[in-house]
Amino acid sequence: MDSLVFLCARRVVAQRPLPTLPSHLYPVLFQVAFLDGRPLVLRDLVATWPFPELNLWRLLGRRKLLRDHSCTDCVQAVIQGVVDQLRQEPDERSRHSSLRVLDMTRLSHSVSGCTPTGLTIWFSQNALAKACMEVSKHQPESQRRGSKWPKGCSGAATAAAAPQPPGVDVHTDLRVNEMSYEILCNTLQAGAASPLRLKCRELQAGHVSASEIVTLLESLDPCCLQMVELWNTWGLTWLLVILPHLSRFPELRSLKLKYIDVDMQHLTPESTMRIRSVARQLGMLPGLQELSLGFSELSGNLQQILCDLQTPLESLELGYCFLVPADLTFLSQSIHAPALKMLDLSGNNISQGLLEPLRLLLEETSASLLYLDLEHCHVADSHLAALLPTLLRCSRLRFLRLFGNPLSTAAIKDLLQRTLELPDLHLVEHPYPMDCYKPVLPDSGWDFVLDEELLAVTTAEISQLLENSGRTDLIFTYHFFGYRDTDYFF
Repeated sequence: MDSLVFLCARRVVAQRPLPTLPSHLYPVLFQVAFLDGRPLVLRDLVATWPFPELNLWRLLGRRKLLRDHSCTDCVQAVIQGVVDQLRQEPDERSRHSSLRVLDMTRLSHSVSGCTPTGLTIWFSQNALAKACMEVSKHQPESQRRGSKWPKGCSGAATAAAAPQPPGVDVHTDLRVNEMSYEILCNTLQAGAASPLRLKCRELQAGHVSASEIVTLLESLDPCCLQMVELWNTWGLTWLLVILPHLSRFPELRSLKLKYIDVDMQHLTPESTMRIRSVARQLGMLPGLQELSLGFSELSGNLQQILCDLQTPLESLELGYCFLVPADLTFLSQSIHAPALKMLDLSGNNISQGLLEPLRLLLEETSASLLYLDLEHCHVADSHLAALLPTLLRCSRLRFLRLFGNPLSTAAIKDLLQRTLELPDLHLVEHPYPMDCYKPVLPDSGWDFVLDEELLAVTTAEISQLLENSGRTDLIFTYHFFGYRDTDYFF
């Protein structure tokens, strides 16, 4: 139920132009205008925003307003409101607005429902690029002459940097591919000395060359970048071109490298040297807390990749990496195990000698682990029974993913009853029970199909067990949520 203030704000935003308003009402008016789809009102509010910062996630994400409806018009209005503000004369602007930072990060964590996440991210990114170029074109030539970012963010380097013109910094997350590369590159390079400046927090890049990624990295403010995700299918040589350029970002916390294309099982002297070079470059990122190496064939080489890291990782994704027992044994004995909050081992076959090394690893991570992903790991009833005592020692565990494993109804019910002991557990994704499948005719193309009626009965039984437990805070489901609570560092 909405509060009285919220209902009154709804009456206010129904009129335009808005009356003169006290500053403390701006946040709730912004929320209502966004929720009710009033882009012109949003534009007016942003153009006269009375606070130094406007953070969309804080205002909207926590109320889930971004999840409930299509919001592209509203996002466009917010951006245009900033442009309107920057077009005002300096004296007029100082009287009517205090905005210096527009934070549009974390849209990918907020947007769903009527507007697909990807669509909103691409839309807001393109709208921001066009706005930056528009503002830049209207600047005097003397103000458009920018300089490159300083190599560091502290001390003499910051003091020596040319002062930025007054304006608005837009903190955002950028996705780059062959279609968006040129406009983003031009925007970042032209906007360094513009009143409207993009400050990238997360950079996701795929289907662009290593040299193009380097060009983008050289155009980013080194003080802002916190996460880089690279979809790399060209191998270690491609990666070694990029990694040296990441050391200029002191705030870099997360590095996600997907699909490292190298045959780790048949290493040559040359590829071994490249692995050592990658390890050395990773060791030059002292702030790294999250590393993803998903879908990379690392069999037996995890130690070689991680050996030069100087500080413990808090998040490690090793999904579908063809891990062998030696990899998990190394990890359990490494500096990383006691610090891990998130561990993704999805797609690694636990039946191939990984059970005991995994149990030992969970022992070492039990004091810190928040998120564990064992999706599609061939975890059978006997494996789960062996792991449960150790899992129950992970007293801080919040999320457990076991989807895609061959577990019976009895094992899943036992999992529920045993994990009720974990006070912080919020979500368990379990598989469809194996005994809820039925055989089909040989010529159908399928050996087994899901028996929907039997699944409904089993689901009702599990739901009743959960209801009887009184744990209203726990979601125990076979639905694939795709939820990742890995944003520990931002």
